[in-house]
Amino acid sequence: MAKIKTSFICQNCGNRNAKWVGQCSVCGEWNTFEEEVIEKSSRVIASSRNKIAAKPHLIKDIKFEKETRINTLNGEFNRVLGGGLVNGSIVLVGGEPGIGKSTLALQIAVNLEKYKTLYVSGEESLQQIKLRAERIAQGENNCFVLSETRLEAILRNAENLDPDIIIIDSIQTISTEKTESSPGSVTQIRECTTEILKYAKENNKPVILIGHINKEGNLAGPKVLEHIVDTVLQFEGDRNHLYRIIRATKNRFGSTSEIGIFEMNNKGLREVSNPSEMLLSQNAESMSGVTVSATIEGIRPFLIEVQALVSTAAYGTPQRSSMGFNVRRLNMLLAVLEKRANFKLATKDVFLNIAGGLKVDDPGTDLSVACSILSSNVDIALAKDVCFAGEIGLSGEIRPVTRVEQRVAEAAKLGFKKIYISKFNKKGINFSKFNIEVFGASKVEQVFRDLFS
Repeated sequence: MAKIKTSFICQNCGNRNAKWVGQCSVCGEWNTFEEEVIEKSSRVIASSRNKIAAKPHLIKDIKFEKETRINTLNGEFNRVLGGGLVNGSIVLVGGEPGIGKSTLALQIAVNLEKYKTLYVSGEESLQQIKLRAERIAQGENNCFVLSETRLEAILRNAENLDPDIIIIDSIQTISTEKTESSPGSVTQIRECTTEILKYAKENNKPVILIGHINKEGNLAGPKVLEHIVDTVLQFEGDRNHLYRIIRATKNRFGSTSEIGIFEMNNKGLREVSNPSEMLLSQNAESMSGVTVSATIEGIRPFLIEVQALVSTAAYGTPQRSSMGFNVRRLNMLLAVLEKRANFKLATKDVFLNIAGGLKVDDPGTDLSVACSILSSNVDIALAKDVCFAGEIGLSGEIRPVTRVEQRVAEAAKLGFKKIYISKFNKKGINFSKFNIEVFGASKVEQVFRDLFS
């Protein structure tokens, strides 16, 4: 006879408690405990000590064959994965609702004609999936679609069909009969992911899981979910803009420094192989407050447009607003310009925007931000063939940035004539091979004098 017992489990981190409490003692979140039923069998499980255990081996004696990767026919997705899907791996893709997770997964499924793909949806009917598939892909495909939420039925169909790739949308809608908790709970997500992992490793099949995120922007469910899977991909972007960025936060079979860029259109997600040309304005007229920064996302260089607007404050307290750039770093740069460059901005409203809806964390964007602010303040347009790459310190010095050769090469490739960098980046590097003038400066005042004199 099974003994039924209930327990309270934190839906954020999976911490278990005997009674309900308001705040989790592990993750510190409030009102995350929910009561779940735990079934404990009364029968005694035999000890496994007498079973034959795996023997240890010397590293030099282990035979290793290079893993074969499946080409998803999506260059940006392959780039983030490290070259393609690895057999037996589990890839978790997370992102906000409506960002394009299901569209990307279905595009991969219908484009892989050489591989038998099983697309499992717990959120959409078969008719809805067919309408979306006809919109994003044309022609023959080898994709089987299943609308199911029971894990046992999904694994049974997978064993009968024997697909090459399995895609599950989403893991929060899947439930197993082994636990009585509701779908989407910590227990259900953990048990379902563990069973899927077991199937993937035993049958050497790659599995793509789609996961929801919580209000903080993290993957919903227990943190153990990210430890179980092999790769965690984060899908980012603003639904009001066209561009989407997918980056790896964990990758056992590749680098976490790569990013993939897509453009959303009426036929799904289109790969952006050269993001620099897409993110730069095509307006032939020069405008004040607009500069171009040579930035790095992961190990990928591209050029972005920085837009600034400085105006007299209409109210007592000046506004400081930023889109795509850290507002605290913006305030720091304004203080440096006020103190070190003697520009009076304390009574001005400053608005900053990174074109294309991108979010930039690269400190090498500082110099471009400062020059765009000053350009708008004095209402003088900068030349369109000039770009910047430098970090600004509190004393007004221009600090060196990483991968400066890649930044300069990207600027030269797009036809820019001049780039401003830190003079400390010029040591030991031969920039004469690039068809671009490299201006090295140690202080922001030197750049401003060269630009506005």
